[in-house]
Formats: sequence, C-alpha cells, structure tokens
Amino acid sequence: MTEHAASAGDDPPRPSGEGSVTVVGTAHVSEHSVEEVETSIEETRPDIVAVELDEGRYKQMQGEAPDDLDAGDLLRGNTVFQFLAYWMLSYIQTRLGDRFDIEPGADMKAAIDKAEELGLGVALVDRDIQTTVQRFWARLSFTEKITLVGSLAAEMGPPLTVGLTIGATVGAGIAIVAGAFGGPFIVPSGLLGGVLPAGIASTVTGLLDTLLLVVGASLLVGLPIAALLTRFHSGTDDVEEFDIEQLTETDVVSAMMEEFRQFSPGGAEALIDERDAFIAHRLVGLREAGYDVLAVVGAGHRAGIEHYLEHPEELPPLESLTGTDGGRRISLYQVVGYGIGLVFLVFFGLLILGGASQAVLLELFVALVVVNAVFAGGLAKVAGSHWSSAIVAGAFGWLTSLFPLLAAGWFAGYVELRYISVNVGDIARLNEILGDEQAPIMDLLARMRTVPLFRLILIVALTNIGSAVASYVVFPALLPYLAADIGGMQGVTALLWEGINRGTQILVGAV
Repeated sequence: MTEHAASAGDDPPRPSGEGSVTVVGTAHVSEHSVEEVETSIEETRPDIVAVELDEGRYKQMQGEAPDDLDAGDLLRGNTVFQFLAYWMLSYIQTRLGDRFDIEPGADMKAAIDKAEELGLGVALVDRDIQTTVQRFWARLSFTEKITLVGSLAAEMGPPLTVGLTIGATVGAGIAIVAGAFGGPFIVPSGLLGGVLPAGIASTVTGLLDTLLLVVGASLLVGLPIAALLTRFHSGTDDVEEFDIEQLTETDVVSAMMEEFRQFSPGGAEALIDERDAFIAHRLVGLREAGYDVLAVVGAGHRAGIEHYLEHPEELPPLESLTGTDGGRRISLYQVVGYGIGLVFLVFFGLLILGGASQAVLLELFVALVVVNAVFAGGLAKVAGSHWSSAIVAGAFGWLTSLFPLLAAGWFAGYVELRYISVNVGDIARLNEILGDEQAPIMDLLARMRTVPLFRLILIVALTNIGSAVASYVVFPALLPYLAADIGGMQGVTALLWEGINRGTQILVGAV
C-alpha cells in the first residue's frame, strides 16, 4: 500500500491513474447502509476500499482472538475512566444494533468482504481507538465526565433502585467500620436496658444502630444519586421510534453532531473533528499515490472529510492528531489529592513539634492504618477480589492518604492479575449483560462481576474509595475517641498550636 495507510490485504494493488476519492456516508447499524456499500463498490470498482477502522477493530471484526489489554495501563491514572468512556460508546452502538436487528459495524464488514470478493485492496484509515478515547476523555470537563458515567449507570436499572443500591453499599461500609470503633450513634445506649439482659440489650442495640446507619446513609447518598440518574434515564424510551435510516441524511446528521458539540465541544473535537482530519490525511495520501479510493465512513464524518479533500492545505499537521493528550497539566483531582496528603503529613508533623509522646503518635498512626485496612481491604473483597489481593489492599491503604501517587487500588489490581486475564472481548460480554433489561440490578451486578475486566476495575475503584473514606471521613470522626488520653480534640488542638508556634520559631531562627 503506502506509508499513509495500513492495508488489510497481503498484496496491495498498483495505482491505476491520477487518483481519486469517493466518500460514502453510512449508519453503522443500518441494513440499508450495508446494501448501499456493496452496490457502490460493485459499480465503481475502485483500486482500494478505505474503511473507518483501525487495526485492532479490524482484527475483532474478522473474528480473530481479542488482544489482551495492557492491564497495567488500566491501573494507572485516568485510564479506568477512559475505559468507561470507551465502554459507553461501545454500549450505545451495541444497543442500537440490538434494537434494529443488525450487528454494529455491519457496513464496514460488508465493505471489507465485498472488496476481498472482488480482489480489491482494503485500507484501514481510522486513528487507533485507544488514542481517540484517551484524547476524548482528556477533553471532557468534570461535569461532562460525570454525565457520561451517570448515563452508563442509568442503563443498569430504574434510577431509584440503582441510587439506593449505591447508597446501601456506601452505608454498609460506613456502618460496619463505625460500629467497630464506637457507637451506638443513633439508638440510645440504654434504650433496651430495662427490657433485655445487659449483654443481649447491648448486642441488639448495636445491630439496630448499624441498621439505622445503613438506612440513613442509603437515603442520604442514594436519593440524590437517583435524582441525578433520573435525568440521564429520561428520554431513552423513545429510541425505538427513531428511523435509523435518517442517520445517513445530511441534515439529520448535522443536527445530531451540533447537539453533541453543544454538550461537549472538546469531546466533539477529539471524537469527530480530529478523526475527520486524520482520515482525510490517509485518503489524501492514497489519492496522491494515484489510487482510486472508495471511502466508507460514518455519515457524521462525511462532510468534514470531503471538506479536507477539497482543501488539503487546511489539514492540521498529522503529528497534532496522534499521541496522547495530557489535558490540563494539573487537574482538580490532583490538587485535592495532593492537598489532602499534605494535610496528613502536616498534621503528624505538627503533633511531633508540639511534643506529642511517641505512644500518642503511634496510637494515631496505627488507627489510620487499621481503619484504612478495614475499608480498603473490605471493599476490595466486596468487589470480588481474591483474599491475597484484599490483604494487599488493606496493607497499602494508608499509603494512599500520605502519598496520593501510591493508590492502594493499584497494588490490589496487580495482585489480582495473577489470577485473571483481561481482553477486549470482555466489553462485548458486558454489553450483552447490560442488554438484559428485565434482570434485577443485583443480578446484573453479580453477572458483571464474573467478567474479568469489570471485576478488575471494580476492585481498583472500590479499594481506592475505601481508602479515601477511611482516611478522610472515618479517621477524622474517630479522632476525638482516639485522643481521649490527651484530652480529646482539645488536647489535639493544643498540641497542634504548640507545633505551629515551635515551627514558626524554627523558621524565624533559620531566616
């Protein structure tokens, strides 16, 4: 072929003339588009059929064994969330395909099959999907990311059920750990003292208090989430009434692209505009090499590609369309994470300067370690991890508080990879499970946990969440009880002020 395009065939054809490009816009889940593609190829008999695919998606479409994912990438940075974005986009296509009884990407497969049947060349001209998803996620604002993840969660069941399930999960974790260190918090300790024997009364009171904590947290956390998911869930019931063939009409496609651009200008740039330019680069290269090309692309890309084909001088440099996009150098998440880690270091540093005894410091540090171990390790186990992974999550949970770069979920995830392997085929399994709209949400979650990729991400996410809740919610709440020997919070405050005074004196002296 040429350096400008990857060929799916073994022996690329020779150029037949000056070169030309004809663009066919399709709907990826339309039977009509399949017929149009096959007819266009038969009538034009181009040298090359260019398809909107990268090598990875081409291999999947040809039925080759799915490539193993780089699980290490999934455990670092925002890659977990990029996966969620990729999953959401894949799920939308799969659901549309189910509703209109056609396999997503059937138009591209038809183009490849027809080209091979006629002995024509095939060029894969789209950008690597992982690059596109990474750049797409980096361009989304915080609100847009929440909307995207919320839309995926809304597909798992009725909003109230999903919200209360999440709330109950959070509430159970808080109640169990809080009950282990103190309480009762809601039920008066002497409420059943005159009714039941002392030991039984204490046990019943504790259980009742834990139950009320779970219910309270479920409502406090779950109802706002349910209200948010209701917004995402609304309007999805009318999808079946939409005529899928309209997706190839220019005015309809333009309206949809504009609507998406209003939702996320940055996301539209990465998902649409950059790919228009990338594909156009490949097609211009083939045309300049003398090939007659029939390009089969999604209807949403047709106008942008044709514009660049007419005005190739407007194409941005190819280097600007490849590689990862770091987005902002410092995100709000990083600022908050490092800020909280700094708070813990300053807290223990001021206690040392304030003259806290080694016993007090050791007691507080052990409490931080234990609370993190219970929450991080416990939620890792809830996520379905093996015991060794949960133990590692608990052992390293406290490091997340002091050193945000060392997320406990990473350690748990790497250990879990000794027992499971993940690949892109897991995404298709997840889409199939979510497509069962009649199944209860708990059944869906149970089945999704059997998919290695989902279980790995769930382990990483819940481990990090458990460590964060333990460090930033439970530990501060338990601090008055832990510091009872030095006067509770008043004693801690006095030590902190003394530490500030001594620290100031040391700085002044140094200056």
